[in-house]
Amino acid sequence: MSKSMAQKRATFTALVTSFSLTIFISMFLVYIACLEEDRSIYLVLLEGDGVAFHEASHGHGDSARIDPNRGASVAHGRSILESHDLLLQNTLDIGTYTILHTFKHHINGFALYTTPSQVARLRVMAGVKMVEKDRGAKMMTTYTPEVLSLRKGIWAQEGGERNAGEGVVIGFVDSGINPLHPSFAYDPMQTFTSNLSHFVGACETGPHFPLSSCNGKIVSARYFSAGAEAVATLNASLDFLSPFDADGHGSHVASIAAGNAGVPVVVNDYYYGRASGMAPRARIAVYKAIYPSVGTLADVIAAIDQAVLDGVDILTLSIGPDDPPQDTLTFLSIFDISLLYAQKAGVLVVQAAGNKGPAPSTVVSYSPWTIGVAACTTDRRYSASLLLGNGTILDGVGLSGASFGNGTILQKLILAKDALKINGTFPRTPEYIEECQHPEAFDPNIVFASVIMCTFSEGFYNGTSTLGAIVHTSKALGFAAYILIPNPSYGDYIAEPIPFDFPGIMIPRVADAKVILQNYEDETKRDEKGSATEFCARAAVGEGRVASFTGRSPVVSRFSSRGPDIIDMKRNLADILKPDIIAPGHQIWGAWTPISALQPMLTGHNFALLSGTSMAAPHVAGIAALIKQYNPLWTPSMIASAISTTSTKHDNLGDVLMAEGFQPNSLYPSTPLDHGAGAVNPNDANDPGLVLSSGYTDYITFLCSLPNIDPNIITAATGEPCNTHLFAYPYNLNLPSVTISALKGSVSVRRTVMNIGNNRETYVGAVIPPNGTRVNLYPTLFTISPQETQDLEIQLSVTQSMEKFSFGEIVLTGSLNHIVRITLSVKPVSI
Repeated sequence: MSKSMAQKRATFTALVTSFSLTIFISMFLVYIACLEEDRSIYLVLLEGDGVAFHEASHGHGDSARIDPNRGASVAHGRSILESHDLLLQNTLDIGTYTILHTFKHHINGFALYTTPSQVARLRVMAGVKMVEKDRGAKMMTTYTPEVLSLRKGIWAQEGGERNAGEGVVIGFVDSGINPLHPSFAYDPMQTFTSNLSHFVGACETGPHFPLSSCNGKIVSARYFSAGAEAVATLNASLDFLSPFDADGHGSHVASIAAGNAGVPVVVNDYYYGRASGMAPRARIAVYKAIYPSVGTLADVIAAIDQAVLDGVDILTLSIGPDDPPQDTLTFLSIFDISLLYAQKAGVLVVQAAGNKGPAPSTVVSYSPWTIGVAACTTDRRYSASLLLGNGTILDGVGLSGASFGNGTILQKLILAKDALKINGTFPRTPEYIEECQHPEAFDPNIVFASVIMCTFSEGFYNGTSTLGAIVHTSKALGFAAYILIPNPSYGDYIAEPIPFDFPGIMIPRVADAKVILQNYEDETKRDEKGSATEFCARAAVGEGRVASFTGRSPVVSRFSSRGPDIIDMKRNLADILKPDIIAPGHQIWGAWTPISALQPMLTGHNFALLSGTSMAAPHVAGIAALIKQYNPLWTPSMIASAISTTSTKHDNLGDVLMAEGFQPNSLYPSTPLDHGAGAVNPNDANDPGLVLSSGYTDYITFLCSLPNIDPNIITAATGEPCNTHLFAYPYNLNLPSVTISALKGSVSVRRTVMNIGNNRETYVGAVIPPNGTRVNLYPTLFTISPQETQDLEIQLSVTQSMEKFSFGEIVLTGSLNHIVRITLSVKPVSI
C-alpha cells in the first residue's frame, strides 16, 4: 500500500471515528437531558378505527360484536400495533419512552411513559389526534333487594332469584375480586343455562388467583398493571399482579351488582342477615386496574378496551378520575372518548358520580353516553345507645355488642385526660391525652373495667388518629367500653357504623357530648389543682348491631356529588343533567377481602358495610342487567332512558325527595341537580312504555353543537367531521331530560319517543313548568303503535329571570298505565 493511500485511509478512519463519537455524544446528551426530566404517563389517541369498528366501516355489518379472532380482525389489530411502533420509532429518541398499553379494539392509541420534551414531538405528528397526561384513578367509595321490591317485581318476572340476570355479563373495572367469597361461588346444583356465545373472555392467573378462580360465575378475570408499575414501586405483599382483590372495593362492588342470592352476612361472629346482588345470576368479568398503592387512567382505559373486546354487556366503573381534565373539555378527555366508543360498541357504561358532595358541580360523570349514579340512603338504621347513671339515654353509632350485662350494668365513666399516667414521658398532644391512640399514656389501674371517653379532635381531622387505634388501646388496657365524643371546638363529626369486636359507641353531636360531660363533672370529685380524685359517674353501652327500619328514605347522601354538569375547568355549565339517577349507596353490606389492604379495621372480615357512589353504581348496573335480560335487543341508551323516565321523586313518606346538606343532620328539598331524574325504580323500568334513545351519530352532533366549539377539536378527538349545515343546540340531544343552563327568551326543544311495548297506546301530555318559565308541549295527545316513533316539540319561554336553576317535568300518561316523566332543569336568564 502506498504512503498516500495509507494516509487517506487513516484520515477516513479518523473522520468516521469522529462522526461516530459525535453521534454517540449527541445520543448521550439526549439521554442525560431525558434523565433530568420527570417522566409521566401520557395517553395518546390516534386516527383510524379500532378493530371493533374497522370492519363495520367497510360494510361488514354490526360493529358491536365483531369476532376478534376473525382473520380480518387479527390482521387489522396487527397493523395497528405495527403503526404504533413505526410512529414512535420515527418520532421519539431511543431509550426515552416505554409503551405501557396499546389500545386497539374500541379506540386506536396507546399509553406511554416518557418525558414532556418527547411528548411535545409526538403532539405535532400527523395522525396524532390527542395527547393527554394521565390524571390517575381512584375508587369512589343486602337489604336493597327488599328496598327496591325486586323479589316480588322484576325477579318474579324473570323466574325468581335463581334466574334473575341469566345470560348477561357485567364487567367490573376496579381493584379485582376475591374469588373465594361465597358471593361469587359456583353452585353445581344450579347450573347456568345460557352459553354466553357473545362473550370471549379469559382467565389470567397469579398470586392468590389460580385458574380455578374462573368458576362459571366469574367467567373472565384479567389485570392491568403497566401504568401502576411505571409510576410507583409496588408492594409485593399487597399489590398482587393478578386479578385478586387485596383491597376489598372491587369485591364489594361486584357483589352488589351480581353477587349470589341469599349469602349469610356474618361479621365478628354476629349474623346480620343475607346478602343478594341485584342480578344474582348475571356473570362477572373482572378487569383489575386499581392497586392499593396506585391507580392510573392508562390501566383503566386498557381495561375498558379489553372489556369491550371480550363482549361484556354492561360495564361498571366505581372508579375513575377524581377531577375534570385540565386541558380539554370534560366530554373530550381520552377517558370519556373511550366511554363513547364503548357505548358505540353496544356496552352500557354505569359510572359512580363521585363523592365530593354536597358542593355543586362536583360530579365526575360528565358525558351523556354514560349513566352517572349518585347515592342515597335506605330506611335501615344501625343505632347504638349510651345509658348514663342518671337514667339519660343517648343515641349513637357503632356496630358492636353491648358492654357488661348486655348494656344494663353500669360501669365507672372516666374522661381520657383524667386517666393519664402521672409524670408520663409521652408527648402532650391530643392523640395521647384525649384521642386514646396510645395505651402507654394511661394509668392501667384507673382505666381497667371502666367506660372511657375519648375525643374526636385534631388527630382525626388531620388523619393521624383512627378508630382502630382506640379499639387497640381499649383491648390492651381492658376497658369496659369506649365512647368517642366530639371536641366542641371542632363541632359535630360524621359517624358511619363500622363493625368492631369491642364494645364502643360514637356520639357525633356536640349537644349530646355536653350532656355526657355535664353528668360526668357533676359526679366527679377533684382536688384544688383540678385533678380527678374520685370517679362516681356511671355509664353502659347498649347493643349496636340490631337494625331498625324506620325513618325517611331515600335521602340523597351528603357525600354524593352534585350537578350541574360542567364543560370545562372554568366550570362553564353543560346542557346535560348529571347525575342521571340515585340509588342506594349509604351503609351497604357487600363482599370483602380479609387482607383489607387499605382498611385495617376490616382486616379478617368477609363482609363490609360501606358508603359511597361506588356502592350506588353497581345497584344500577345490576338493575340494567335485569332489564337487558328481559329486553335483550335494547340499546344502552334505551336502557338508560327506561331507568330515567320511570324513577320516582318522592320518598317513603310521600314527600319530595330530601338531601343531606353541609351541616350534619340537616336536610333540604332535593333537586335534579342532587338526584338526577330521581330514585331508581327497577320494576317500572322494565316496562317503561316509551323510550328516548340516542346513538353515536347523535352524540357527535351534540359535541359539534357545544357553545363556541371549534369543529376541528371534535374531529381531532373523534375522527368525525362536524356537518356545519346542521344547526343544533346541545339541549336537542334526545335525552330523557331537558337541561338548559342559560335560557334566553324562547327556544324550541325536540324530543322523539318510541313505543317499545307490545300494544298500541294513547298518551296524554301534561307539563309542570319550572319557575320563571312558560312551557308548551306539542302534541299533547298522540297514539303510537309498537316500534313507532313520535316527535315532540317543547317550547320554553322565560317569564322571569332567575339566579338559580328551577325545575319541572313533562308527564306522558298512557292509556295502558305507562307513565313517562321527562325532567326539566332550566336557568331562566333573560326575557
